[in-house]
Amino acid sequence: MAHSETFVALVTCFNDDETINFEATRAQVRRQVAAGNNIMCAGTNGDFSALTFEEKVRLTEEVVDEVGGRTKVIVNAGMPATFETTLLARAFDRIGVDGIAVITPFFIACTQDGLIRHFSSVADAVKTPVYLYDIPARTQNHIEPETARKLAAHGNIAGIKDSGGAQDTLEAYMAIGREIDGFDVYSGPDHLVLWSFQNGARGCISGLGNVMPDVLSKISKAFNAGDIAEAERQQEIFGGFRKDLYGLGYPPALVKRALYLMDASVGASRQPALLPDPGQDRKIADILKKYVLLPGAAA
Repeated sequence: MAHSETFVALVTCFNDDETINFEATRAQVRRQVAAGNNIMCAGTNGDFSALTFEEKVRLTEEVVDEVGGRTKVIVNAGMPATFETTLLARAFDRIGVDGIAVITPFFIACTQDGLIRHFSSVADAVKTPVYLYDIPARTQNHIEPETARKLAAHGNIAGIKDSGGAQDTLEAYMAIGREIDGFDVYSGPDHLVLWSFQNGARGCISGLGNVMPDVLSKISKAFNAGDIAEAERQQEIFGGFRKDLYGLGYPPALVKRALYLMDASVGASRQPALLPDPGQDRKIADILKKYVLLPGAAA
C-alpha cells in the first residue's frame, strides 16, 4: 500500500494594500516543507477566487521556486469557464507542477455531462496530471461518484480532492480508487484525515495544516510507521482544534486569522472578506493558547 501524503492548502499572504506578499508566502512554504507537508497553492484557503490570472501564475512560480523540488506542489486552476481554466492549466503546465487541481465550476450550474466535458477538456490540454476538486457547498456543483468513475478512465485524470465533508461520498470515491489504478483520492475534511488514510485514501489536502503543520504531518508519519495509537492521538488534537476554531465561523477566514495572530506577516484577506473583529480575535487567541500555539498557554 502506498504511503499516505499530507498536503497543506497554503494561505496566500497579503500586504496592507492587498497586494500579494510573496516573501511572507515563501516563508509559509518553508514552514510547511520543514514539517514534511506537500503544498497546494491557489486553493480555497489560498483566496484563489480573489486572485487575478497573472497573480496565480506568479504565485505558482514563486511557490515552485521556493519548494525547489523538496516536496510536491499541486495548484488549483479551476474557474467557472472551461476556457479560462484551460488557459490557467496550460500556464501551470509550463511552470512545472506535480498536479493541477480543477475545482468544479462555480456560479454556472452544470449538468454531470457538462462536468465531464469540462474536466476532460482541461485534462486533454496539459501533460501534468489533473485532479478533480469537489467542494459543493462553495460551488453549488457536485461531482457524482458515477461521474468521477467515468472521468477516472481518462488517461490524464489522476484523482480527486473531496472537500464535500460527507463520509459516504468519500467512501464512494475511495471505492473507485480501489477499482481503478492511477485514481487517487485526497480527503479535504480535517476531522477525517486518519479515517481516510485507514480506508485507502492516498492522502489529504488540509486547510487547518496552515496553523498546525507538525500535527498534520505527525498523523501521516505515525500512520505510515504503523503506530496507530500515535496517529489517533495526533488526529484527536487536530480534530479538537478544528472543532474549536471552526465553531467561530467560515473556516478559511478563521485559518487565515489564526495564522495572522501567530505571525502578522500573513496579512488579512482581500475584501470583501470578513474584517478582523477584536472580540473574535480574542476567542481565536484563547483557542491558540489552549493548543500551545501562542505564548501564554498552559501546556
